[in-house]
Amino acid sequence: MTKTIRRSGERVRWWTYVLLGLAVFACLFPLYWMFVVATTDTATATRLPPEIAPGGNFFHLAGLVFTTVPFVRSIVNSLIVAGTIAVGHALLCSLAGFAFAKLRFPGRNVLFLIVVLTMTVPTQLAVIPQYMIISSLGWVDTLQALIVPGLASAFGIFWMRQHLSTTISDEILQAARIDGATTWQIFWRIAFPLVRPAAFVLGLLGFVTAWNDFLWPFIVLKSPEMYTAQIAIKALQNNYNIDLGLAMSGSFLATIPLLVLFVFVGRRMVAGIMDGAFKG
Repeated sequence: MTKTIRRSGERVRWWTYVLLGLAVFACLFPLYWMFVVATTDTATATRLPPEIAPGGNFFHLAGLVFTTVPFVRSIVNSLIVAGTIAVGHALLCSLAGFAFAKLRFPGRNVLFLIVVLTMTVPTQLAVIPQYMIISSLGWVDTLQALIVPGLASAFGIFWMRQHLSTTISDEILQAARIDGATTWQIFWRIAFPLVRPAAFVLGLLGFVTAWNDFLWPFIVLKSPEMYTAQIAIKALQNNYNIDLGLAMSGSFLATIPLLVLFVFVGRRMVAGIMDGAFKG
């Protein structure tokens, strides 16, 4: 085993590290450039050749962000919306995926086909009927208008259905039924723990998608105290000119929670996936 590991390590060439370094640079440079612009004014940000060193106005511009819009409240609103959607994605999509993968009921294949076909419909086409439903419920300018439509998705159901189909055998479920387990007990005690890494990844994707969403919150949110982070960034700009430093300061501040999330939760995600792989 040791010889195999050493031989596989010897096959790594220097250019592999160069390519990996370039990939890391390509991923991190936009974040660095956003911070550079967030520390300067518009004139400096648009200068050619561009400035690549950070300026000294970040704290001043960050203070303007908090005084121009209720940014802290917007961050809290985004955390509430994105966190609830992440949990809903992990649980509801797992339940639906379990039903499509392991339960037998009339019309199962037709319903699953309809769910998959909805993935081909552009999101923008659903804005008008979705707004009509939200308006009839009296949810305009509320956080539930953002949370409820995003609690589950066709992609999430498809994702969990595929994982449940390939991870859990029918013999295990039949043995559990013989032992007297109910359908809910089978899902919660047997199926969900086995696909928890996949559900965790799905919840993380749902969190990031909800955090970065702009179109739907921009349509349904009216009052500043209900703004999410992306709408608060939009409120930093006016219709005639854009202060790039101020806008990028808000964007950088709104990105910090995502960076913190990936620093802490990303490790747990990888550890959970590896743990599931070794158990399998």
